[in-house]
Amino acid sequence: MLEDSHYYFQKAADVLNLPDRLREILWTPLRVVKVDLVIDDDDGCLQHYQGYRVQHNKARGPMKGGLRYHPSMDEDHAAALANLMTWKTAIVDVPFGGAKGGINCDPSTMSERELNVVTRRFVEQTKEIIGPTIDIPAPDVNTNAKVMGWIMDEYSKYAGFSPGVVTGKPLELFGSEGRDEATGRGVMVVLDEALKDRGQNWQDTRVAVQGFGNVGANAARLVAKQGAKIVAVADHLGGVSHDDGLDIDALGLWVGEHRTVKGFPGGMAFSGPEIIAWDADVLIPAALEGAITEDNVSGVKADIIVEGANGPTTPAAHEFLVRRGVLIVPDILANAGGVTASYFEWAQNIQQFRWKKTRVDEELTHKMREAYLAVSAVAKKEQIDMRIAAFVLAIRRVGHAAISRTYVPEDIQL
Repeated sequence: MLEDSHYYFQKAADVLNLPDRLREILWTPLRVVKVDLVIDDDDGCLQHYQGYRVQHNKARGPMKGGLRYHPSMDEDHAAALANLMTWKTAIVDVPFGGAKGGINCDPSTMSERELNVVTRRFVEQTKEIIGPTIDIPAPDVNTNAKVMGWIMDEYSKYAGFSPGVVTGKPLELFGSEGRDEATGRGVMVVLDEALKDRGQNWQDTRVAVQGFGNVGANAARLVAKQGAKIVAVADHLGGVSHDDGLDIDALGLWVGEHRTVKGFPGGMAFSGPEIIAWDADVLIPAALEGAITEDNVSGVKADIIVEGANGPTTPAAHEFLVRRGVLIVPDILANAGGVTASYFEWAQNIQQFRWKKTRVDEELTHKMREAYLAVSAVAKKEQIDMRIAAFVLAIRRVGHAAISRTYVPEDIQL
């Protein structure tokens, strides 16, 4: 994934004619932290984990990014995702830089007590490098509002009452209304703009969704609410389809009980991987990285792809689709609704004033539309695809901020 990010960064840097030394400055992380976490499990045995936090860039404000708990979590993965967060926050023009991190544990094998202990140990060892004006974590893979509440509580033991140290908290601990569905809402908003670009309307649009977690489920629900037909949904266990459109509310209830779309009685079953080649106008990959590859890209039938997941399309597949004329709304734009709503939560915490959900939704919609139009304008001006345009816009904004904060030679231009 780090190689993919670097590939797109370099292509955008070529468009901007950036000198090598500026490319190196903008690409290199500000700080990489690795901590050892040793805890007693419920059986009294010692367990050893590594925790990571990569802080990529702070030119535009405090660094921002999720914490994921997964056995495959490592420094390279954190570095790639931290890099993307720098560009993502710049694209939606919120006053943050980029960071990412996590712990290489497997929550499915751990009790809640063990997760609580390892989380607090991580905060204990990183408390000097996180904070409301330094670096603000958020939920990611296998972390949630409860974990964010633990982080807030542990950090506050050292720094005093600090709800702004994390976002994605429970509402009872000063989280924000609308945060849970924000990424899915952002996907819906940018799809609305993409349909306008292609001269299509919601009522005539057929949509296939890969993944029915937080992002996929909320995107499917909100897209269906606009009048589109969700004709197929898949997850890691299977898929379900209906030519006249699935009942997304009923599917949501089924998944809430069975933890999978597989077996849903309101449609026809199919094998999950088939979703990539589904006969639909729009494909929303909202599950795994590397979902669209050289091996399956030739089967893609959708004319619009909105990337709800991080890195669902490999560079080779991306180039193939662009040549074919597919409009790809890239991940660093399409799924930026989450960090945008996190910014709103952080702002509420700083103000100690709570917004209504209607305000959160309105502000989010405005931000995502502005971001799409800004990226689209760069794409049209430079005659490049939306992904490279998004990187160009982000690098330009981060670069301008960095240049404005320090002396640079006259020959560096953006």
